[in-house]
Amino acid sequence: MQNYPNLGKLILGSASPRRRELLAALGVEFEVRIPDIDETPGADEPPRAFAERLAAEKAAAVPATPGETVIAADTIVVLNGQILGKPRDSGHAFEMLSALSGCTHEVITGVCIRTKEKSNVFSVTTQVVFRILEKQEIVDYIASGCPMDKAGAYAIQGGALHMVKAISGSYTNVVGLPLCEIHEVLISL
Repeated sequence: MQNYPNLGKLILGSASPRRRELLAALGVEFEVRIPDIDETPGADEPPRAFAERLAAEKAAAVPATPGETVIAADTIVVLNGQILGKPRDSGHAFEMLSALSGCTHEVITGVCIRTKEKSNVFSVTTQVVFRILEKQEIVDYIASGCPMDKAGAYAIQGGALHMVKAISGSYTNVVGLPLCEIHEVLISL
């Protein structure tokens, strides 16, 4: 089990079950507190700045005592400079997955680790390459329900792994929490 003695109690500021599973895999004890913020991108806000801003706002929205450390994150999918959020409906999911088919895109996770003294905000980017997808497999994947609450309409760990031809960078970042980088920041604190 990891131990970060100088950080007090760890708080995960996220409703994501995937982030809970990932942080638990790091071997730390933590409590979940769910922030409530507006997740609308600003006009002409660059994707990385957007992800980092949301992570910082989520961390700030989580109540914490001076002896607690908050970890908050936001993961976005970016194709050709455009942020692909969570699909509104199955038609929107189909559009997103069709656009990702045969293309390379970025998954950016903004992270904020907030202690009483300071907030450390950073982001991690992973390049993901999708193979060319058949229309029917997109339809079948959407019918599974998996893409409906995921940025870019897919979950690499939840039924879409066979769509991914290659990744360059952190796998856990694509799932929603870049564990290596978070661990490095936690030990540096």
